[in-house]
Amino acid sequence: MTLKLHHLFVCTSVGAPEAEDLLDAGLVEGSPNTHPGQGTANRRFFFESGFLELLWVHDESEAQSTLTAPGKLWDRWVERGRSANPFGICLSSREGAEPVLPFPSLAYRPDYLQDDHYFIFADKLRLSEPEIFVLSWPQVQSSPATEPRNHPLGLREMRSVSVGLVDPTSISDTLRAIRDAGLVSVHRSPKPELVIEFTSQQEVRHSVPALGVSLLGRQDNVS
Repeated sequence: MTLKLHHLFVCTSVGAPEAEDLLDAGLVEGSPNTHPGQGTANRRFFFESGFLELLWVHDESEAQSTLTAPGKLWDRWVERGRSANPFGICLSSREGAEPVLPFPSLAYRPDYLQDDHYFIFADKLRLSEPEIFVLSWPQVQSSPATEPRNHPLGLREMRSVSVGLVDPTSISDTLRAIRDAGLVSVHRSPKPELVIEFTSQQEVRHSVPALGVSLLGRQDNVS
């Protein structure tokens, strides 16, 4: 089983006004979505592979329910910009997740997924670290063909992500195992940050301070 990036999320203000910075940079917005029973909604930007999700809580009661507790979404959202890391990293594979992953995990089964589908959350991550989870079901393509995937900015396929932390030498055993498995990189940053690398039609280096995200495009020489 080979795990790869499926999508990334960033906790934002209600309605994700921060998305305007992505639109101004030359990204085209896809369809929004809500998560019944989880209390969250989003705005999304799709690429040829992978997508970026801007996530917020729209129903505080659902977001704080016993069902959603394993994902710590309420804590991560309400404490963004303070004690919590606002990011989430989702991984998937063509075969579906194996019973044994290279890190401790727990299952999260939200109401909006089919009965045989669930998320596998990395266990014992600190709230100051990003949420990391895996889709249990096989996933060939993370970006539906019905969504806009061509962007004036030129970004094509989401390839890798590096997590910026204040002290990358002092991380949880879980994050260390994920890093050592080559699933994410970790770098030093004065505040939480995601550096996302894409294949691209042109060289791109674009920072979005409102989201704590940097977009790097490496030219792939594909016409």
